[in-house]
Amino acid sequence: MTAFGSTWSASCWGTTVRVVSRAVRTRGDVVALALLAAAVAVGFGFGIRLHGSEHFPGAPDTFGEWPVLGEWLPHVGIGTPLSIIIAIAVVAWGPGLASRLRWRTALLLAYVTSAGWILSLALIDGWHRGVAGQLTSQDEYLSAVPAITDIGVFLRTFTARILDFQPDSLITHVAGHPPGATLVFVWLDRLGLSGGGWAAMLCVPVGALTAVAVPVSVAALGKPGLARATLPFIALFPGAVWMGVSADALFTGVTACGIALLALRTTASALVGGVLLGFGAFLSYGLALIAVMALVACLARSRSWRTLGLAVLAACVVVVAFAWAGFWWFDGYHLVVERYYQGIANDRPYWYWVWANLASLTLVIGPAVAAGLPRAWRLPLVTAAIAVIVLADVSGLSKSEVERIWLPFAVWLVPAAGFLPRPRWWLAAQAVTALMVNHLLLTNW
Repeated sequence: MTAFGSTWSASCWGTTVRVVSRAVRTRGDVVALALLAAAVAVGFGFGIRLHGSEHFPGAPDTFGEWPVLGEWLPHVGIGTPLSIIIAIAVVAWGPGLASRLRWRTALLLAYVTSAGWILSLALIDGWHRGVAGQLTSQDEYLSAVPAITDIGVFLRTFTARILDFQPDSLITHVAGHPPGATLVFVWLDRLGLSGGGWAAMLCVPVGALTAVAVPVSVAALGKPGLARATLPFIALFPGAVWMGVSADALFTGVTACGIALLALRTTASALVGGVLLGFGAFLSYGLALIAVMALVACLARSRSWRTLGLAVLAACVVVVAFAWAGFWWFDGYHLVVERYYQGIANDRPYWYWVWANLASLTLVIGPAVAAGLPRAWRLPLVTAAIAVIVLADVSGLSKSEVERIWLPFAVWLVPAAGFLPRPRWWLAAQAVTALMVNHLLLTNW
């Protein structure tokens, strides 16, 4: 064969391989999207079919509990034009700006956009119902704040008050989380920033830090191009529907920053990251699973045992501080599991929610992330997030409400969308998902 023939043959073979590879990836995107659509459709259909059925006790008790907790109530609000403007701007200019702006400028723009997106979605429900009143119901943290006049006593007696059906039982959200979650709002109140409005204005900007923390982590672990591609997707994250306004947005921002600091792998960042992740475990018991993400941040690409050791040491300081103050995490965990099954957990069957949770998650991550997952399975952060979600799901301690509970894990799936071609189309799909959910359902968060 002549040199020309060999070159031509090699070129044809290379072209064929690229075409086949592209077709396989595209087919994976289509399959992932089909599974997402089927999961949501089956979930809605199953929930409607079982609603009120005497043959299936514990089925969703309202239409809105599937696939998210809330009620069917099409509506618009002041946030409607704001959210649409932000969505159009990100779809039109997001990918271009993310690729050519200076890195720090791009991160700042992503943060501002994310905060605006979260707040504008919340304002679709109105200022009081969507923002200021979200954390003031009788089961939420702010209801407990006025009675906490002595933080030391609160911590020392916290464990004894977790179980329900006793005179001094803690209210639902306070009892269902370690005391750190409530203390954040107590400290805010001590600063003179009391009430639901100030609480919301803490949760939204802290939650928006994920738009910085996630891409920073991806870049620090050796994927700067993917980090830039992730920026518009994390800024227009459909899960923002449940970040504004919920305390889980606060939990998400704190732990995401902790992971990002570990990924930077300096002495100072390791220590501060360890403190944030240690405190994260005292915001929500489920955030103990974030340790899997911490391992990836420390050991992926090039192993940094020093970073891991410093982070563990710093996290242990937080654990010891709470123990010294009177609260032992493991005692609280065992009691909260018992409290969980004293109430609504018994009305939510495992056989249903073990798969229904995952279908709920699809509305949080949106179609772009779902389509990108087949391309991202080798990305350590995404793989770790999937493992954590599976662990949380099979535990049986997350039955319904995962649209907010799993936010700290779901944000780490977003880099999967950065692998997709035609990002503007996918960003539009993400925006439409969030806008439809927020305008058609009155969600609890």
